[in-house]
Amino acid sequence: MQKIHKREEEWKEQLTPEEFHVCRQKGTEPPFTGKYNDFKGKGIFVCKCCGNPLFDAATKFNSGTGWPSFYEPIINEAVEEHKDTSHGMIRTEVACAKCGAHLGHVFPDGPLPTGLRYCINSICLDFQPKGE
Repeated sequence: MQKIHKREEEWKEQLTPEEFHVCRQKGTEPPFTGKYNDFKGKGIFVCKCCGNPLFDAATKFNSGTGWPSFYEPIINEAVEEHKDTSHGMIRTEVACAKCGAHLGHVFPDGPLPTGLRYCINSICLDFQPKGE
């Protein structure tokens, strides 16, 4: 996958301050506030920063956590995982494999078939309806 590299100033020009904070500075949106938390459309979710296809809506489920949750990425190579020791916790961060945008975290408490819960910030995503 061809990586995208931009300077911080370029990301700031492209993104809103809230998008920049979450996607580029590893922030998070408050639970139950994101536009895709209860969203049920058919299609794919792509990275807000670069358009990389990340998750098929068919893998989205209601985790009750307040963030959109998926049990697997559209392809394994779409995301990268990194150890995150911030906030006194040990978690696995999920980032876009193409541009490095912070997306959220993955946890081992999801449904079958994977048993994983990709807990993703809505603000990091755009949605492409099926057929586009």
